[in-house]
Amino acid sequence: MTKTINGFSKLPKIEKIKWLAEHFCADAAGAACDFASWQHPEAGVQKIIDGFAENTVANFALPYCIAPNFLINGKIYAVPMVIEESSVVAAASSAAKFWQERGGFHAEVLGTVKLGQVHFYWPGNPEKLRSIFPELKARLLDSCGDLTANMQQRGGGVLDLELIDFETVEPGYYQIRASFETCDSMGANFINSVLERFADTLEDFFTLFPGLSDIERDAEVVMSILSNYTPECLVRAWVECPIDSFADLARKQGMDAAPLAHRFARAVRIAQIDPYRATTHNKGIYNGIDAVVLATGNDFRAVEACGHTFASRDGQYRSLSSCTVQQGIFRFELEIPLALGTVGGLTSLHPLAKRSLEILGNPSAHELMCITAVVGLAQNFGAVRSLITTGIQHGHMKMHLTNILNHLGANAEEAASAQHFFQNQTVSFSAVRSFLAEIRPRGH
Repeated sequence: MTKTINGFSKLPKIEKIKWLAEHFCADAAGAACDFASWQHPEAGVQKIIDGFAENTVANFALPYCIAPNFLINGKIYAVPMVIEESSVVAAASSAAKFWQERGGFHAEVLGTVKLGQVHFYWPGNPEKLRSIFPELKARLLDSCGDLTANMQQRGGGVLDLELIDFETVEPGYYQIRASFETCDSMGANFINSVLERFADTLEDFFTLFPGLSDIERDAEVVMSILSNYTPECLVRAWVECPIDSFADLARKQGMDAAPLAHRFARAVRIAQIDPYRATTHNKGIYNGIDAVVLATGNDFRAVEACGHTFASRDGQYRSLSSCTVQQGIFRFELEIPLALGTVGGLTSLHPLAKRSLEILGNPSAHELMCITAVVGLAQNFGAVRSLITTGIQHGHMKMHLTNILNHLGANAEEAASAQHFFQNQTVSFSAVRSFLAEIRPRGH
């Protein structure tokens, strides 16, 4: 029986599921039931969700969680987070509560510039290209007026065009780097539409502009596309407090406040020095950021790609956060690029994305950037705090205990006994399995 198929995308969803289950699943009937059970009960909503991607056969469920008590710039938020990893939301909520009692989180947007590029090859004299660029720039900007009119009315549009010369590394290669302001929209479709118009105009320019040689008219546009690296679309989040504010936390570890604060700062410093540690350190930041980005219908893949490039901007991959302990003050800070939107795309289509924005008070893109950066900082604080005190597994495995019990088929009574037993015991898969074996009747 062949496992290849023509015209799969044209099949009704029920036929897609039937074919998939029969050809790739051991239990065809069970698989078909699993796929069907993850459909949205409202047909209209499901139709919208099906339109997000191609060949949709089901929805993939992830926990939709709330982290309360975030005091950000003097305002309290309950933050929606979509994530499956144990302890992430608990850590964020714990950090939020900790800092709520110490003045809360602070955040500010440092810039909102987004970038796009038209990549092309110019076989002529570089000086000549530079000399005609002002004329070319004017034509490019004029060519996209119909596309940018609405965005300009909202205060956005094309900010500037710059000619970038890569001759020294790739002969003949240049790019036009365009900067954009997209207001409350993430703006990917807007930017790409403008860039493609630029590419068409550039092709016409090479063909029609007077005074170009036959060789120069062979200039070639290779591609036009936005860049997900947006180092000027930047937000800073921070917390600070007197070192003495760590007294209660330090006392639980049998320490004084100052040594604990300095240990925290050293842990962050290690992530600035060592790329191996920095990778895991920054992954913890994105545990928080990705969860908010997903909940609000934004593009977590673009956000992560940008952040990791930003972490390498000086040639070495480093921590995105920093920490200082000076003159009796502890300060923990995150500076990170976040290209987010609150209008358009999935933010306006996905039912829970819309609900997430409502829960957050229907924020502007600026406000959402601040909230998201703060959750990343909170997550990072919670992870580092655990690492320098109890260790990361203590809290993580406590949260993971429920998953282990479900995996081992524990009933309600067994689960309750296990939760009680492991309050002061190390949680591991083998330890939980052994515990259940002891309390279960023989032959279970």
